[in-house]
Amino acid sequence: MVPMPEQSPPLATHDVTNQPPPLAPYDASADAALLEGLRREGAGWAEDGVRLLGLRAGGAEAQEWGELANRHEPELRTHDRYGNRVDEVEFHPSWHHLMDTAVAEGLAGTPWAEDRPGAHVARTAGGLVWGHTEAGHGCPTSMTYAAVPALRAQPELAKVYEPLLTSREYDPGLRVPTEKRGLLAGMGMTEKQGGSDVRTNTTVATPTDEPGVYTLRGHKWFTSAPMCDVFLVLAQAPGGLSCFLVPRVLPDGTRNTFRIQRLKDKLGNRSNASSEPEFDRTVAWLVGPEGRGVKTIIEMVNCTRLDCVMSSATLMRKTLVEAGHHARHRSAFGARLLDQPLMRNVLADLALESEAATTLTLRLAGAADRAVRGDEGERAFRRIATAVGKYWVTKRGPAFTAEALECLGGNGYVEDSGMPRHYREAPLLSIWEGSGNVNALDVLRALGRSPESAESFFGELALARGANAHLDATVTSLRRELTEADQLSARRVVERMALALQGSLLVRHAPPAVADAFCATRLGGDWGHSFGTLPSGTDLGAILDRALPV
Repeated sequence: MVPMPEQSPPLATHDVTNQPPPLAPYDASADAALLEGLRREGAGWAEDGVRLLGLRAGGAEAQEWGELANRHEPELRTHDRYGNRVDEVEFHPSWHHLMDTAVAEGLAGTPWAEDRPGAHVARTAGGLVWGHTEAGHGCPTSMTYAAVPALRAQPELAKVYEPLLTSREYDPGLRVPTEKRGLLAGMGMTEKQGGSDVRTNTTVATPTDEPGVYTLRGHKWFTSAPMCDVFLVLAQAPGGLSCFLVPRVLPDGTRNTFRIQRLKDKLGNRSNASSEPEFDRTVAWLVGPEGRGVKTIIEMVNCTRLDCVMSSATLMRKTLVEAGHHARHRSAFGARLLDQPLMRNVLADLALESEAATTLTLRLAGAADRAVRGDEGERAFRRIATAVGKYWVTKRGPAFTAEALECLGGNGYVEDSGMPRHYREAPLLSIWEGSGNVNALDVLRALGRSPESAESFFGELALARGANAHLDATVTSLRRELTEADQLSARRVVERMALALQGSLLVRHAPPAVADAFCATRLGGDWGHSFGTLPSGTDLGAILDRALPV
């Protein structure tokens, strides 16, 4: 008789040790750089609300919403059961929970309705913490925020739609816009043949007998958030490329022609629907003069570019928090990862990059807020600095998230960790609202056309003059480089501008350990070609204690 093996305790081979506990719940607002920037840029009054939102963003429920909204992706329904064309996109309930919170917290158009200094800064800070849930639903809130200043080019339209675009009520579903409690706005600029070269658009706008009303015929290549209520669209009118307001539902309750050909199968941002709509006798209202479409919609682009910087900074902070949490609870080779010198170097290097991105984001938000209130100097600074920040911070996102993912090792490479979702999201921000080349060349154009923008930029850098030798040397050489800049050197020059601006801000506002390490590495060249190459003597402890509070 064969002896029976001894009974093993249940799941004896599956004891879990040396694994971190779940991160959630955590406080997504526990970020010194964010809170200090919020106060410095004039929105200290919003701190309590931002902190409460940070606790909610890091809560288990909101984190699950983000995961579910990406697991259950939006679905296109072109026809109803009877064969009628409906062109609707259906979302998982978690998406609606995320949207409801974002709109209620004023992360869409609300700041335009608040006559309070710092309102736009408060919104950006809210985005920096609520973005810890997931990135996709930030697209419709961003476009809604950005649509308001563009729509003001047609005051009679703004009078009707602006109160609804600035509402704090999320009211999904396609209905007559003026019968809803709140609206969301989208944008349709790019077409197959042109991409960012929107002046080559072939969508045609034909005037009707009613003044200001046109019909559109054409096909847009990328139109995100097709479930929005209204869209700002570029089309060729008799007077040239023009901007139009296109509602999904017309005032008489009939569906406007907005045939969604398909939803894009994207690398990331999969919770959010991006579509190809076809216009065929689609009713549209002119926004701004004929032939001034780019000028009309450029204010929308400035706003969404700021949100690209914000979203990249948010991804950096979120993945740094994940990496730090893992390192704090995981041990290897006889010590916690967080206590291993090389891991400390990696995390501190990431922390420098994250703080620089967050600080720059809030400075740009402050400039936007003050520009809205009539500050011409801030308007000039914003014009160039937003494009500089958009180019550089979004470029750093993919490398940053890859390094943060690697801190988790194999655990970070599996979908359960959430890190692959962040990694797939990161490249989007450098593409949306103009790729790196488009933004770099936009900076050169601004330097040539608006000397006041260049002077405002160097005026900002001058505020830190004499505080750091590496920064001073960079600013001196940068002035010379800008006089020789051309297309071939555009990326190199704009990169230097971004690093000088970040260094200036950190020298003025961050602790010496942070500012000195950033300037020595990013400006002084005492750095390798990957994260984790900070030089000997760097105060890693001070940097990590600030970035990863217990």
